[in-house]
Amino acid sequence: MRSNRARFLVALLAALCLLAFALACSKNADDMEDAADSGSDDSADVATTPYKPSGQEGSIVGTISFQGAAPAPKAISMEQDPVCASSNPNAAAEDLVVNGDKVQNVFVYIKEGKTDKGANIAGFSFDPPPTPATLDQHGCHYVPHVLGIQVKQPFQVVNSDATSHNVNVQAAKNEKFNQGQGPGAAPIDKKFQRAEVLIPVKCNQHPWMKAYIGVVKHPFYAVTKEDGSYEIKGVPPGTYTVVAWHEKGPTEKTAQVTVPAKGAVTSDFTFDASAMALGTQGNSLQVLPAIELPMLGRH
Repeated sequence: MRSNRARFLVALLAALCLLAFALACSKNADDMEDAADSGSDDSADVATTPYKPSGQEGSIVGTISFQGAAPAPKAISMEQDPVCASSNPNAAAEDLVVNGDKVQNVFVYIKEGKTDKGANIAGFSFDPPPTPATLDQHGCHYVPHVLGIQVKQPFQVVNSDATSHNVNVQAAKNEKFNQGQGPGAAPIDKKFQRAEVLIPVKCNQHPWMKAYIGVVKHPFYAVTKEDGSYEIKGVPPGTYTVVAWHEKGPTEKTAQVTVPAKGAVTSDFTFDASAMALGTQGNSLQVLPAIELPMLGRH
């Protein structure tokens, strides 16, 4: 009697263990599917398929306009560093650059979407370019002000100035670093392992210096030029959500586009002067007062 009861309890326990294991596997599979569908950063850990160009790729083009009175360029005083003052006597802030009614330095990228075959764009992997994306310190400015880069692409910071800087990269999902770089110092070489839009960069030695880095998992991004134009090439035919991001916000602009095979689709955006004024505290990089830090690259 007791032997039968013991065998029953063992069988019941084994069945419960198998059920718990099956539920855990099912939940894990659902979580992986959700991550891939959402295009979230967690999908970086999900198995992906290397993307192979089909020859049917198209492009997304557009222009970013400014509605309202264009602000006058804000002059920057660099008198605290004579080298900066002499090398860039007419320096101006780059937090909002409007040429006519067109906005420069807007980061535009595909956030999510599916190809015309129904495949989620987050389900593909794209080899990062071997060429480094370079952020230069020139005229005591970061050049470019907004930089796009692909996950795991080489990233390089150089100092073209005859004065010392410190590169303070304030990443949230990637490695933070704050490294000094003197005149003629070797480049700082890094890689970003996860997507992050956008990473603020500043220099504590020169508080007017700031930049942003947009890190994405695919090559479908662009930064607007002086005339406010952008072009994202090599996009698989399909329907996608496109984002236009500007540091003064107040929020990112989004649009849904359908890219035709071997064709181009236009997606224009407009930023409003009053909305940007309200969004200044939301997205703008808060720069701390200049403080003296040891310049690790000085010697």
